[in-house]
Amino acid sequence: MKIKNGFELRVVCGEAVIVAHGKENIDFSRIISLNESAAYLWNKVIGSDFDAQRLADLLCEEYDVDPATALADSQKTMQDWRDAGLAE
Repeated sequence: MKIKNGFELRVVCGEAVIVAHGKENIDFSRIISLNESAAYLWNKVIGSDFDAQRLADLLCEEYDVDPATALADSQKTMQDWRDAGLAE
């Protein structure tokens, strides 16, 4: 999986939000915000290919989380990004 071009993570009023660039990515009907761990993952994998195991490994390196929970959370994060049209 890879984050699509045209999306950027910005901090607005202390909240991590995704900003779209380009007509094909703009959807003014919603704002996509990321929690702390999702923003951490985004910053670590932007511009590169990744899978759920890579995200889980990053979570385990940064947070006190067991590998099974990290993998489940990573799979959910990937699905959320896919559903939001942020990654493919």
